[in-house]
Amino acid sequence: MSVAILIPARYQSKRFPGKPLAKLSLPDGQRKSLLQLTWEAACAVPGDLAVHVLTDDDRIRDSAEGFGASVIMTSPDCRNGTERCAEAAAALEAEIIVNLQGDAPLTPPWFVEDLIETLRTAPAEIAMATPVLRCDPTTYAHLRVDRLQGRVGATTAVFDAHHTALYFSKEVLPWIDPGLPAAEIAVWHHVGIYAYRKPALAAYTSLSEGRLEAVEGLEQLRFLEHGRKVRCVEVEARGRVFWELNNPEDIPRIEAALRDLL
Repeated sequence: MSVAILIPARYQSKRFPGKPLAKLSLPDGQRKSLLQLTWEAACAVPGDLAVHVLTDDDRIRDSAEGFGASVIMTSPDCRNGTERCAEAAAALEAEIIVNLQGDAPLTPPWFVEDLIETLRTAPAEIAMATPVLRCDPTTYAHLRVDRLQGRVGATTAVFDAHHTALYFSKEVLPWIDPGLPAAEIAVWHHVGIYAYRKPALAAYTSLSEGRLEAVEGLEQLRFLEHGRKVRCVEVEARGRVFWELNNPEDIPRIEAALRDLL
């Protein structure tokens, strides 16, 4: 099955306007945009994969083309990254579409490889696959601090014994007894990457926005609210730190993790 990795990037953001173009400092003294670092992460995935940046903003297009990315311009009417991917994918030959959101420069290549392999082997009824990472004590603490300080940040996932998603939330789910040892923290950090079968992605835009999707602001809930099955794929960090850049306060966290990688 042929694969394309699409990186939807929009300039307007309620929490962080202009986020894709935010500059991060690297250990060698360079400063690169969040978008460029995410594009480099996509290009690091092994295989004969096409990589495209999707946007409706000329500033993002110019920046992406400046560092060598292929850019597909999409409609400003797209309400989320999945709709943007669906629009772009209609003109592509790829059978599997990977949505790597433009705020995830710390994404290891094996996260994407695991998603692609899951869709290649899963039953056809699985519309989409998305990674989940068991929280270590540090990540769990970051989640709790963000919530206590009123910041909306990373998403958590709840799934059944067959790894079929039950719910995604910007709250920390499930609730954990503070007295439990760290080894028993059964909270799964949802990694904001999606691999779709092309027909499932094409059908997404014909589905109405769900009540929970609107409340949580999580596009993947549309699949669940319309009875589509989403496979949660357990991935391993292999000693690496994973965190998306959700708020300006996340920049030092991302820069520190990049220092460890480079």
